[in-house]
Amino acid sequence: MRILGIDPGLRRTGFGVIDVHGSHLRYVASGTIVVPKDEPLAQRLKVILDNIREIVRDTSPTVSALEKVFVNTNPTSTLLLGQARGAALCALADHGLLVHEYTALQIKKSVVGNGHAAKEQVQAMVQHLLQLNGLPAADSADALACAICHAHIGPLADRLAQTAGLPARRGLRLRAGRLTG
Repeated sequence: MRILGIDPGLRRTGFGVIDVHGSHLRYVASGTIVVPKDEPLAQRLKVILDNIREIVRDTSPTVSALEKVFVNTNPTSTLLLGQARGAALCALADHGLLVHEYTALQIKKSVVGNGHAAKEQVQAMVQHLLQLNGLPAADSADALACAICHAHIGPLADRLAQTAGLPARRGLRLRAGRLTG
């Protein structure tokens, strides 16, 4: 399974791609989409959309994981972050990718063991888990952590559901014109 993790943001959107074979994780790619702040909102969202489309084309993920929006004290910031997430979701929909969503708390707990871990702890654990030569940048580390979270939680959640006699937990499969799940 190849997982594309995305940490959306209107100024900086992190992405990270990993391969998962059983319990073994392998780094594929990561980076940060830096969005010009002097552009109109529509153009900024298009930068996110176009870059994620290109990342999907270049890396061919089989599934994606996206950080959920938290409700901020500033409603305007929350709305803008939601729009950045929407641009990312549209790019994933273009390729018919299954999208799993995780909160920052779930991601940090899965990767570090502490849902309130500092960014530096997340970076260090991502470096350790993926055996990277150096610390990844903060936005890239968050996106890689999102992908690692799915690698840890997704299969376990499916097995637990099957044990309980429930259908496997599914993310949202986004298709042009309709939503299936």
